Amino acid sequence: MAEPKQKFTSPTSLIVDAILVIGFFVFMFGVLQKHVPSNDPNMIMLWAGLTAACMSGVFWLAVQMFRVVLRAQREANRAKK
Repeated sequence: MAEPKQKFTSPTSLIVDAILVIGFFVFMFGVLQKHVPSNDPNMIMLWAGLTAACMSGVFWLAVQMFRVVLRAQREANRAKK
């Protein structure tokens, strides 16, 4: 028989992840606005927002990979004891 799958996400972890990703987006948006080679404010907001969105997606993936590795390391340490 197959063992029931354990859920690895909780509402708290989803909220923490959302806060981290939104904060990262806001930070990167502010940094990237200064690096867009345009004088048009609409173009600056567009390209800074699109770039910050892509980078925030990569940040979200990195946070998820960190959680998986941390869980695996903790379970490996518990198995050794």
